[in-house]
Amino acid sequence: MIAQHPDRDQILLENVLAALGNPLRLRIVGVLADGGEHTCGSILDGVSKSTLTHHWRVLRDSGVIWQRPSGRENLLSLRRDDLEARFPGLLPALLTAVAPD
Repeated sequence: MIAQHPDRDQILLENVLAALGNPLRLRIVGVLADGGEHTCGSILDGVSKSTLTHHWRVLRDSGVIWQRPSGRENLLSLRRDDLEARFPGLLPALLTAVAPD
C-alpha cells in the first residue's frame, strides 16, 4: 500500500529541501525530470531495492514525486507542476545546478 501523497498546499519547502539534500535523491529527480513515468527498477542501477524504497518514500512524503501502482510495479513521476506552483523557479535552479557539464 502506498501512503497518501501530500496535497499541493501541504508541500513544505523544508521537507523538499531536506529530501533533495541527498545526492542519490537528486540523481533520481534528475532522471524523472524528463517528464515521463518510470518504473522503480529503471531509474538507478547498482542500488539495493531496500535503499531505493527508502528514497522513494522520502521523495513521495515530501511532495517531490508521484508514486502510483501499476500491476506489479510502481510508476514514479516528478511533481513538477506542484513544485513550480509552490516554489517558483526552485526545481529548474536545482536541476541546472546538478546537470552534468
